[in-house]
Amino acid sequence: VAKQKIVFGSSLSLSLLLLKMVRGWLLSVVLLSASCWCASAFYLPGVAPRDYQVREEVQLKVNKLDSVKTQLPYDYYSLPFCAPGAVEVAAENLGEVLSGDMIESSLYKIEMKHVEACKVLCRSEYKDQQLKQFADKIEDEYRVNWIVDNLPAATKYYTESDDGEFVAHYEKGFALGFVGSREIPHTKPGVKYINNHVRLVLFYHQDAASFEGFRIVGFEVEPFSVMHRVDGDWLQEHTKLQTCTPLKKVTHGMTPQPVSGPMRDEEKTIIWTYDVQWEPSDIKWASRWDLYLKMTDSQIHWFSIVNSIMIVLFLSGMIAMIMMRTLHRDLNQYNRVDQDADEDPLEETGWKLIYREVFRPPAHGGFFSVLVGTGVQVFAMTLLTLVFAVLGFLSPANRGGLMTALLLLFVFMGVFAGYYSTRMFKMFKLTQWRKNTLYTALFFPGVCFTVFFILNLFVWGEKSSGAVPFGTLVALLVLWFGISMPLVYIGSYFAFKKPAIEPPIGVNHIPRMIPEQAWYMQPQFSILVGGVLPFGAVFIEIFFIMSSIWLHQFYYVFGFLFVVFVILIITCAEITIVMTYFQLCGEDYHWWWRSYLTAGSSALYLFLYSILYFFTKLEIVHFVSGLLFFGYMALVSFAFFVLTGTIGFVATYLFVYKIYTSIKVD
Repeated sequence: VAKQKIVFGSSLSLSLLLLKMVRGWLLSVVLLSASCWCASAFYLPGVAPRDYQVREEVQLKVNKLDSVKTQLPYDYYSLPFCAPGAVEVAAENLGEVLSGDMIESSLYKIEMKHVEACKVLCRSEYKDQQLKQFADKIEDEYRVNWIVDNLPAATKYYTESDDGEFVAHYEKGFALGFVGSREIPHTKPGVKYINNHVRLVLFYHQDAASFEGFRIVGFEVEPFSVMHRVDGDWLQEHTKLQTCTPLKKVTHGMTPQPVSGPMRDEEKTIIWTYDVQWEPSDIKWASRWDLYLKMTDSQIHWFSIVNSIMIVLFLSGMIAMIMMRTLHRDLNQYNRVDQDADEDPLEETGWKLIYREVFRPPAHGGFFSVLVGTGVQVFAMTLLTLVFAVLGFLSPANRGGLMTALLLLFVFMGVFAGYYSTRMFKMFKLTQWRKNTLYTALFFPGVCFTVFFILNLFVWGEKSSGAVPFGTLVALLVLWFGISMPLVYIGSYFAFKKPAIEPPIGVNHIPRMIPEQAWYMQPQFSILVGGVLPFGAVFIEIFFIMSSIWLHQFYYVFGFLFVVFVILIITCAEITIVMTYFQLCGEDYHWWWRSYLTAGSSALYLFLYSILYFFTKLEIVHFVSGLLFFGYMALVSFAFFVLTGTIGFVATYLFVYKIYTSIKVD
């Protein structure tokens, strides 16, 4: 047994540890303060407000129809609405296409500060099959999405608080229709009714000292269903109606317009109408998106932060105990051996005994290198995306910007994937680095694209606007093979030119036998336990992210999300260090894969949580909709696996490298 000596002082290690902890918590405090600022700053740099003059035309554009029950968006004019002669389709970026947006022109005429009441849009006579189209979408709870001056339509509703006050909330879009019941006057249970009248409430801000004209700062829609009756002859948009006039507004108590059930011939003719109201507002243009922030409660985000910090404190305490007590005890034992050479040498136990085995390359080192390189790529993409989002460049005002940024950053971060994958590959003394680079460029994007393509086939079959067109698929392939893959090879080339990373201590030719481990240190158990805390540190924020995706809510409190991401990094690093230290103390030197899987197992809990979310929060009943949910959540969990696994491995490698380079072999 080789005699060893720890040459670093425990006091120095403790000082460095405390310094890092203090620096880390100061950084967290700064980020928490920044999150408060970011939570209220949603102005997108580079987007200029538009100033309208009195009676200037304000365009109303229609967007997709969506539903939380089906998760399948449809083009607005896939239903037989009133449409202009030539529908103009707005240019869309890559993110908008992938999210199923379809922004088009409409017949609605709006002029700045010009009030309209009971304005006739059109009259349409529908066949039974067309009415069934409306009825089916109403049954699936589809909502209509409109846009005015880049602001999405919102529906206001009220809830009563504990102190008896009514609090206003806003919901994205407005309902296409509703199903009749005994509680709703003038309706029959089970019959579907269409909202054929809308009241458009637009808010404007005026500040003569800063700008000329008026700026739109709010867009609310209140839908109604009313069976209109014509007063006299039909005169197109100048027709007079008995059911509403400029002095008699539409109310919810009127007889609604059915689209299902037994219907007379005259009931199959639907008259579409709308009101336009203008109201002044003190809200400034840069703060007009604050309206949608009220969809979530910021106090819950703070609770998520506090919950995560408690977990970090717990893990930091365990690491401090290991550094202060265990390593300090080892130091005293070796000091006693040096002072009394006549005594029998101290028997070697624990992590010090396997110093000749700990840097033995792992099994399947090539695949391990691919996962580490991919994890670095996903980490860089996530970090840069959050930085841009915190700075305001990915505001919801820039539709599709977040999705576009994720894709482009992932493509450009391929250079890091190639570099670090090859560095690991060379450290393991493996050959054929070009083949390893090819695997790095193809593995993760290939899995994602294959699953995405299969899911897209099902969406195509449903004739949904969420189906990505063939041209966009070709564009994705060009990004993958034309940009990402060459960048992976460039990063790999530079890594190959650098000398290989040499372990600080040599490895024995014959592997050492690993003693039998306790049941709680078995790989399966320790890996599953290690993933609980990283997931527990972020699951509250994951709930809000999933709600924004699957319940069609806005999410842009990126300040909170950035802090949670930092906490996730710390948690993954600390839990893997603790679990690896216990593993090494049991003289088990197979720590490479274990460190990756310990933090990466949090992805398993993410997928299990998505199953729970599916059955408790969603009302999806269609097969394709459920397939989309679990398919995309599997991809998200896969990305979360390589992200957290890489963070855990890198932290563990630095820890193992540090403690074993501090041992002097005589």
